Amino acid sequence: MAPQRPKGAGALDKDIPALSPAPVPPRSNELYAALDLGTNSCRMLIAQPRGSGFHVVDSFSKSVQLGAGLEKTGRLSRGSMARTIQALRICQQKLRRNKVQNMRLVATEACRRAHNGAEFMRRIQRETGLKLDIIRPEEEAQLAVISCAPLVSRKTENLLVVDIGGGSTELVWIDISKVPRADRARSIMRLQGGFNQAKSDVPSARVVDWISVPLGVATLRDQFSDVEDDAARFALMSWFFEENLTDFTPYQTIQSQKRFQIVGTSGTVTTVAASHLNLKRYDRTKVDGLSMSSAQIDKVIHSYIAMGPGGRRADPRIGQDRAALIMSGAAILQALMRCWPTDRLSVADRGLREGLLYAQMSADGVLEEGVF
Repeated sequence: MAPQRPKGAGALDKDIPALSPAPVPPRSNELYAALDLGTNSCRMLIAQPRGSGFHVVDSFSKSVQLGAGLEKTGRLSRGSMARTIQALRICQQKLRRNKVQNMRLVATEACRRAHNGAEFMRRIQRETGLKLDIIRPEEEAQLAVISCAPLVSRKTENLLVVDIGGGSTELVWIDISKVPRADRARSIMRLQGGFNQAKSDVPSARVVDWISVPLGVATLRDQFSDVEDDAARFALMSWFFEENLTDFTPYQTIQSQKRFQIVGTSGTVTTVAASHLNLKRYDRTKVDGLSMSSAQIDKVIHSYIAMGPGGRRADPRIGQDRAALIMSGAAILQALMRCWPTDRLSVADRGLREGLLYAQMSADGVLEEGVF
């Protein structure tokens, strides 16, 4: 956008000093891109390193419903692949327009599970020129953890990071009790080398356990699509998700933990936060980093149930794209808050894309020492 002239300035206002020239656009080698092709959405960020973080130059987000029908057939459908290709062409145009040289483009659960997932990756490269990697669940969880590091309190000793995706939900349990308070967020950032850290005399973040539950907002919804009653379907989804947590080690031992924090990252979490704040227009600055109590979360969820499907579709705080998925996401969120010994959730409007950007920039040494 061109800079605006000062109020009252015109062609003949020669006594008014000229405006400063427009900022020089970043060089292409200064830009980084991260693309996340998930079960429900295709999302991309293009950013420039700035201090200990980054400035977003361009972005893209589109619901492509890539996993539609996957539960029944085990394959990505023609329609879902066509929608995704169309979205990726727009991403390719943005990357080319910004002349981005540094990028990481990844696909997650739908492509991991689909019999034709690898074949679809080859088709994407043929038709768009973009090379996407299907990443392992561990890397997906690791990147979500990295993106949430700035939200970790210095008082936190035990941390649970939860990423509720379209096709899966990643949970990572981290013990930072032995790390000096000032270094706790930075120690989590260092986990980008992997969850199996080498032993060291320096106190560091320790991953107690992590799990990728093959249930996300789309896959959980599909499993209970035959249940007609709205409230009953919600209760069954929440119970079923909790049943799938029993292999997660902290599920059995967590009750004794202190100074505990949950950070949740997903469209579900940010939508519940926006509903709690009664935002008619989404505002990331008000949502990211917000702390919500269990009672506040339950109040929002109960209001969703009371609305029914039609009311949820009409609610501007939810949005039509999210309306079909919000109850399965809320069921996951409610199960998590029921299981862990805390009555608060830290809301993160950040996730895989931000983790991909941090990892690339950190590896290239272009981030200044700050939060990390």
